[in-house]
Amino acid sequence: CPAPADLRPLNGTRLCALLYKDNSPYYDQCCAGDVLEVEPDSDVPYMPRGWSGEVSSLVVGTRCELSVWSRKGKKGNTRRFSS
Repeated sequence: CPAPADLRPLNGTRLCALLYKDNSPYYDQCCAGDVLEVEPDSDVPYMPRGWSGEVSSLVVGTRCELSVWSRKGKKGNTRRFSS
């Protein structure tokens, strides 16, 4: 998995989080497969099509916090992740 300080796409802008679909019991293979980029100050009440319940690994960048909910529309239990 990338280090939290390394979350920058090819164009050099900063990302707050990367969410990955592929799962593995081996840590070095966890951050693989399709990736969803979360930009700073994003407010997304619904996961993009095909992502709901599919995230297996995530990396949150430095100086960022990722809040997720257990139900759509920001309902249900919430959990916060940081680097």
